[in-house]
Amino acid sequence: MPKVQRKKAKRKTKKKLVIVESPSKAKTIEKYLGSRYKVMASLGHIRDLPKSTMGVDVEDDYAPHYISIRGKGDIIKELRKEAKKADSVYLAADPDREGEAIAWHLSYLLGLDTKDKNRVVFNEITKDAVKNAFKTPRSIDMNLVDAQQARRILDRLVGYSISPLLWAKIKKGLSAGRVQSIALNLIIKREKEIRNFKPEEYWTIDSQFKAGRSKFDASFYGYKGKKVALQNNDDVVNIMQKLDQKKSFKITRVDRKERKRFPALPFTTSTMQQVANNSLRFRTQKTMMVAQQLYEGINIGKGGVVGLITYMRTDSTRISSLAKHETATFIHESYGNEYAAVKPRKGKLPEGAQDAHEAIRPSSVLRTPDSLKDYLNKDQFKLYSLIWSRFVASQMTPAVLDTMGVDIVQNEVIYRAKGSKMKFPGFTKVYAESKRKDNELPDLNENDEVMMVKNQPNQHFTLPPARYSEASLIKTLEENGVGRPSTYAPTLATIQKRYYVKLVSRKFEPTELGEIVNEMIEKCFPDILNVDFTAQLEEHLDEIEDGKQRWVKVVDSFYQPFSKEVAAADDKMAKVRIKDEPAGLNCDICGAPLVIKLGRYGKFYACSRFPDCRNTKPITKEIGVTCPICKKGEVIERKSKKNRIFYGCARYPDCEFVSWDKPVGRDCPKCNHFLIEKKTKKGKQVKCSNCDYEEEIQK
Repeated sequence: MPKVQRKKAKRKTKKKLVIVESPSKAKTIEKYLGSRYKVMASLGHIRDLPKSTMGVDVEDDYAPHYISIRGKGDIIKELRKEAKKADSVYLAADPDREGEAIAWHLSYLLGLDTKDKNRVVFNEITKDAVKNAFKTPRSIDMNLVDAQQARRILDRLVGYSISPLLWAKIKKGLSAGRVQSIALNLIIKREKEIRNFKPEEYWTIDSQFKAGRSKFDASFYGYKGKKVALQNNDDVVNIMQKLDQKKSFKITRVDRKERKRFPALPFTTSTMQQVANNSLRFRTQKTMMVAQQLYEGINIGKGGVVGLITYMRTDSTRISSLAKHETATFIHESYGNEYAAVKPRKGKLPEGAQDAHEAIRPSSVLRTPDSLKDYLNKDQFKLYSLIWSRFVASQMTPAVLDTMGVDIVQNEVIYRAKGSKMKFPGFTKVYAESKRKDNELPDLNENDEVMMVKNQPNQHFTLPPARYSEASLIKTLEENGVGRPSTYAPTLATIQKRYYVKLVSRKFEPTELGEIVNEMIEKCFPDILNVDFTAQLEEHLDEIEDGKQRWVKVVDSFYQPFSKEVAAADDKMAKVRIKDEPAGLNCDICGAPLVIKLGRYGKFYACSRFPDCRNTKPITKEIGVTCPICKKGEVIERKSKKNRIFYGCARYPDCEFVSWDKPVGRDCPKCNHFLIEKKTKKGKQVKCSNCDYEEEIQK
């Protein structure tokens, strides 16, 4: 065939178009599918309810009015152009309700038939998984679409009904939602418990005993065979008077047991968020962002771009038989037969869990964290290591510990010691859940005599319940059946963005604004804050997904009583005036007193003559250090829009010095750059902002 004819024939060959959500996912998949496929990204949702109006016709079976999202016009135009040229179009959005809804919206805009088999789903972005998925495309699952549509419409009905009331009665820019209102309510209830808490006194007696040359720890247990609580100093004195420390104590009970510690199940979305928050100190949004990167694909050198983990939005701990087999072989070869579990522990599916996907696991267990270290950034490596080790450990044998408990008695006063010693490490070889220091006891037997080395009474007071961290709040929401894997991160982000709560030392504290909003919702919309009611609604959404309920019926059963509450709320809600606090300073433009106002990002100074004078200033705090750049202004502590503390010169914009780290007011002895205070695992350290000089902070 002549060259010209060959070129024409090549041009006529139509490509198959594949549409995914993100460009990085598109790049990974295109490499797997080859030259006959063109993969494009929709950049997430392309159609949604309008922002300016409710967009739901409550008179016409809650018909949604969808519009193309502003700014997506060029993408839609390009997708339509390529779809017309293509031989066939495949919709490969994520394998969940939201992904199904994106595929449905795309099919509408591109004029595709929803009954055509053009929907492709895969749980991991690896060559085999993607190619196999394209062998068995299916039609769009309208039950999944309806479940997502029902959630979107319910959230819109709540948000666009309550928010205008909050604007009218409190201030503009506020919002309310089903899950975010419960999250806020939980935080405020916990804060009230803390405020109302009354500490109670109690005492312990911690001691040390000696058997031969070995010393071990014990603590007071009771008297005359019964456990005794020490409530005050008199109780302690009463016990201490019965003892003679110079005389020996007798071992009256020795209880030796073998105890097994079983590995945790592989990660679900919520357990991954909790452990990453506790162990890696990752914020929930950061965890999901890094997990998305690992899922969509990382270039690992000769292996090319590959998805390193399975889909990261899941509430299931189930894993495929293929993954089980590969992991069992890996454990046998890497650690030995005794470490591979014959029947790995299976998790009981929580009530209301969808179980649509596998647990979060590595796409191949053979890609160990160490083998990928050079290809991952610091955060990716940390999270991948956590996911990999948790999954491998879940397929391993339990750790076996030898435990020992002894009672030590003198004059009927009982001390008790407990100890343990690792007999077989099992899964802890890979995944140590926490660093436990075992209190190892010497080889003791009944009727042995030991001597007391020290006996220390300690006064304590009961503590109030701890404030919620991101991890503990997600755990509580999940336990109550509120929200789903995809909703936790945006819910936590929203309540902070609206300044209803703030994170102080990684714990949630409600703001004055948050308490006002919560009080109004509590008073007028009790069902919104009813955990059981919201959990039941989540179950109904799951039933829509399973084809057991019609979405219109579920929405209607919620909206009918809710709309009556909305109608009555306007009369029930009293207008709240958030009083401005005097700042004790005068306006540097007109001389009028400044007041402290509450804004979107927290409190700020504003002129009391507003709107005649519009002068505003951020609330700042001097740290007693002169600016290291201009040497004139004071360094002040400020807050970013995301409520993160940073340091800058008070002479800004004349001096543009800023630093996330606190300057200490001294220069580096090596290079004369300014020194900063850094938080490290060892504690606080003083480091140079330019070179490797560092020094310990004297305590």
